[in-house]
Amino acid sequence: MSLAETKHWGEVEGVSIDFPMEVTAFHSATFTWTVPIEPAREILPGDGFEVADMGDGTTMLILALCDYRENPWGDYDEVNFGLLVHPTGRPEEVGAFQWRMPVNQHMTAAAGREVLGLPKTVEELEFRYTDETVEVELAMGGEPTLVARFPRAEPAGDPTADRSLTYSYVDGVPTLVPLTIELPTGMVDPAQVEIELGTSAAAAELRSLGLPRAPEMAMWGEDLRGTFEWPTPI
Repeated sequence: MSLAETKHWGEVEGVSIDFPMEVTAFHSATFTWTVPIEPAREILPGDGFEVADMGDGTTMLILALCDYRENPWGDYDEVNFGLLVHPTGRPEEVGAFQWRMPVNQHMTAAAGREVLGLPKTVEELEFRYTDETVEVELAMGGEPTLVARFPRAEPAGDPTADRSLTYSYVDGVPTLVPLTIELPTGMVDPAQVEIELGTSAAAAELRSLGLPRAPEMAMWGEDLRGTFEWPTPI
């Protein structure tokens, strides 16, 4: 990427914010569930987006548990609470909207909110590894929220880069955050995924969507890469 192609946003806490922003190593688990659409609509903030209807009164919940290891915004952990949505009145433009995004590092929380409009908050979040398993524990606002345990699945092949759409609100304006991200190829047996919910407001939202239960799809990958592009108002 040449200097002429790089866009400089500014600085956050002394860190230069430049796009495209290259993440060169992260571990990630992705879990998906089919959930009822009405409680999902109650969770989704604002009126710039609508929950995507999968055609039978359901939509998709996506939980992504990310351990960022080599990232211009630092070494930190993150949990994405996401729903499939589309801009209001444009059902063909389906993407992901994260209504919560707890992290365990201050700078990325500030940059995520200011630059990308993502709802990052600094919380108690830890990844624990053995040779065979991963455990992720999250507390929000000092309250137990989520514990996930699952096998550390071996990759089934080389990861493939997927260009996807993430939506947010930047200063109240509906915004597109384009990104290209490698998808995990380690397939985890959903029956081997353990999900525990705590007592926080975020845990209550997950309960309203029918959790805790095994996901319908579960994937794990290590040393993945991703590229975040300049956020664009819709």
